[in-house]
Amino acid sequence: MGSPLPLQVSAEWLHRHLDDRDLVVVDATTILPVPTDGPYVPESGEATYRAEHIPGAVFAELLVDFADPAGAYDWTAPDHERFAAAAGALGIGDDVRVVVYDQGDRYWATRLWWHLRYEGFDRVTVLDGGLPAWKAAGYEVTDVVPEPTPRTFTGTRRPELIRSTEEVAAGLDDEKTVLVNVLDEATYRGEVDTYARRGHIPGSINVSVFTLREAETGTLRPIEELRPEFEAAGLLDSDTRVVTYCGGGIAATGLAHALALAGRDDVAVYDGSMSAWAGDPALPLVTGASPR
Repeated sequence: MGSPLPLQVSAEWLHRHLDDRDLVVVDATTILPVPTDGPYVPESGEATYRAEHIPGAVFAELLVDFADPAGAYDWTAPDHERFAAAAGALGIGDDVRVVVYDQGDRYWATRLWWHLRYEGFDRVTVLDGGLPAWKAAGYEVTDVVPEPTPRTFTGTRRPELIRSTEEVAAGLDDEKTVLVNVLDEATYRGEVDTYARRGHIPGSINVSVFTLREAETGTLRPIEELRPEFEAAGLLDSDTRVVTYCGGGIAATGLAHALALAGRDDVAVYDGSMSAWAGDPALPLVTGASPR
């Protein structure tokens, strides 16, 4: 087995290790056009993957294979057995290392990173900047689709890394829980109709995941630059529990990943996020600016 993986690797690192026998590269691309107003409509990223991808990379269909088919919302985490079967079919097994990337906003990659960790698999890293960074470095892409080598995925779930709607609702008055909305400021303040109702969960603060990356390259800003911002928001306080949420549990994993790089690897993700919360008129929402 190769050397341990950091939480994030560069295109240069991946290029050097691309032929490592125990390395599985996974393209997690999903297409989700961002509307100026109104709901999101997700699409499979398979066609995009088939057009070009990193040589040897397999494709993870997050909309189907890694989601609960009976879930009320897109991308609801499936049971462990379904996840294990999907992961194993892609060649993700107990004795391999995994690099995940996507071709768009990078949060599909962090979603699969988070999901693997939730299922008890730690030998996973995220390609910083995704396919655009790979191409910018001058490395080749291909349209050749490889045949995965099936493996056995075991893993033991970590329930502390996920929250349900009921758990979030029960913890609204818990002073030790920092609930973080990672959406853009306008959506957080309740100025657009992206979800069933406008606003944010009472008591939650706004740390937009869209501010974490370099605008030109899409790579993550240096952690030494982000750390003071995380500290000011109270996200690195060891006496608290941090729960992130977004629209459907995808972008929330981007902040969870960045916080892990800053040393906080116990962040939980509210899987249903605003899709579930705003869809229940009995649950409270508030509008306005973030308290921090």
